[in-house]
Amino acid sequence: MSTTVPLVHPAEDLWPASIADVAGADTPLGQVLLASHLLGANRAVANVGGGNTSAKGTVRDHTGREVRAMWVKGSGSDLATMTEASFTGLRLDELTPLVERDGMSDEQMVDHVGRSMLDPAMPRGSIETLLHAFIPADHVHHTHPDGINVLAGAADGERLIGELFGDRALWIPYVRPGFALAKQVGDAVREHPEAELVVLAKHGLVVWGDSAEEAYRRTISVINEAVAFVNGRAAGPRFGGPAASAAVLDEEGRTAVLDAVLPALRGAVSSERAKLLLVDDSPAALELVSSARAPELVTVGAACPDHLVHTKRLPLWVPFDPAVEDASVLAGRVRERAAAYRADYLAYVERFGDDPLVRMPGQEGPVQPSDPDPRVVLIQHVGLVGVGPTAKHAALSRDLYHRAIEVMAGADALGGFVSLSDAESFAVEYWPLELYKLSLAPAPGELQGKVAFVTGAAGGIGRAISATLAEAGAVVVGFDLDAEGAQQAVGGDGLGVGGDVTSEDAVAAAYRDAVRRFGGVDVVVSNAGIASSSSIEETTLEEWERNHRILGTGYFLVAREAFRVLREQGLGGSIVFVASKNALVAGKNASAYSSAKAAELHLARCLAEEGGGDGIRVNTVNPDAVLRGSKIWQGSWRQERAASYGLDPDQLEEHYRQRNTLKVLILPEDIAAATLHFASPARSGKSTGNVLNVDGGVPAAYPR
Repeated sequence: MSTTVPLVHPAEDLWPASIADVAGADTPLGQVLLASHLLGANRAVANVGGGNTSAKGTVRDHTGREVRAMWVKGSGSDLATMTEASFTGLRLDELTPLVERDGMSDEQMVDHVGRSMLDPAMPRGSIETLLHAFIPADHVHHTHPDGINVLAGAADGERLIGELFGDRALWIPYVRPGFALAKQVGDAVREHPEAELVVLAKHGLVVWGDSAEEAYRRTISVINEAVAFVNGRAAGPRFGGPAASAAVLDEEGRTAVLDAVLPALRGAVSSERAKLLLVDDSPAALELVSSARAPELVTVGAACPDHLVHTKRLPLWVPFDPAVEDASVLAGRVRERAAAYRADYLAYVERFGDDPLVRMPGQEGPVQPSDPDPRVVLIQHVGLVGVGPTAKHAALSRDLYHRAIEVMAGADALGGFVSLSDAESFAVEYWPLELYKLSLAPAPGELQGKVAFVTGAAGGIGRAISATLAEAGAVVVGFDLDAEGAQQAVGGDGLGVGGDVTSEDAVAAAYRDAVRRFGGVDVVVSNAGIASSSSIEETTLEEWERNHRILGTGYFLVAREAFRVLREQGLGGSIVFVASKNALVAGKNASAYSSAKAAELHLARCLAEEGGGDGIRVNTVNPDAVLRGSKIWQGSWRQERAASYGLDPDQLEEHYRQRNTLKVLILPEDIAAATLHFASPARSGKSTGNVLNVDGGVPAAYPR
């Protein structure tokens, strides 16, 4: 009996009824760009960053001569977002004769392709450039569709492809991309002119045509034929149905488990660099992690090379039975399993690290291991977690594993899922040509992978701090009474949370939001503030208590919750208090404010002592007179301080400038720069309990 839920889903034909109104589509390059965007629009057809498209035609070279050319997707680009500038143009007559060669090293292939480029400023050609050149058709599309990879990754895939497509399809046993694969495909297509497609075992699909439209529509048609075949042949529930044991967790139960375990998980998968976590409890993810066959299937390996590069050959599988185990047991198991995963990964690198095929030219000795931590974590009955140094990387790991889920479901139902072997996986993962693609990514910021939690984020100083930490690579969680302002301050990649720092519940909830969104925190900036000015006789109890509640109790609550998360992660961390010059200098007519700021400063010193053993650094930035952009100085504080000096409020900024030693104005960006200093381990990793004055030099505030 066939499944009621399809194992794989059909692909929609998105080709426009007319391309006359599509800008640039009147040239071969414009048409292959259109096809690329349509293929990339469906990630079940073309993976993020994966797949290759090409077009052949004529062009005039730099001498004015008309030459036969091929445009192929450049290395490191994505079909969905690429532009014409993402393609590499090559002189085709310099490539096609290579099919007669018996062999070619990677270095020779890259050098030859580079010398055949129409313009050396173009991006480096795809690893599979020669595959496109060797197929005698004007348009070639290579994709990794779920519907085809279910068959390409099935134990009996070659027979199934033959049964489905007959002589229309050519089957190529797995070969790592490069010259050998290109030659096999080129020879096979030339020897079988009746063929319409090539299926690459454990890899993907190659289709061609005389036009971009023909190649695109044939790709969609072939995928849908495979989808109908797979859905009609497979019987029984996906992944063997739900596991027989263990209680089923509802959404509230899963969330409670994740709240308790995510900081431990984040610490466990950040052995060499900080990582962000992205939780996925979608129906597809839950179906897999709660299934009977998941423990076996997730240990088979990567479904295709494109998945492997971003998900590694295996996920971290963490068994959990919520019927008899709690989150504390799971947290301990996460740490144990992550350590075992690293040991296994390092043994895998040692086992294959002497392979000459994966050495860089001139390299001596074995390959050095890359980050040994997992990029995908599967917690039984709880969900999937994508892991990466940025939110984009974590999402990419998650998204590509979803493609693997679909391939595993179909191939398993068809009689067995097979993957790249360990040796094949290593040859791709450490292949210099694949590593080159990864090297095209921008250099990481000094706080990449870090999560910064900033209170008072909607104010002038808070906004500047949030922007500076984000520019350094951190993702920022902004906490403020003004939730909308906090979200504006942290931008689209950050998280704005509304709440009061004096509320235990609100502070705890804000940290929970940070943990759920990113897995934990690393940098905590206590910046929320108020100010008031009045003589001691006129200072009301309400004014006194409000200053101490926000500037004392609020800083205590934020720090206490930070310590709980930071210690559970085990990664150390940095807490920065934004205090005031008044923490060190007696403030006339500001006893409530100044004494509260002094309490802040001493609390930071106390916490520096408490946190040192766990690598938690606590330091203080002392601003003075940051008037511009400040919500505090927009209120009565400005008038009150001006009155205490016998000045007009408009004269106050110049007064503060003139009274400091350097005769400078202090701006929000100056406080942000000092905060970054304490936030960054590279800048201040051996500093704690310290005070950094940012006041232009106020002699009374010199610490000594």
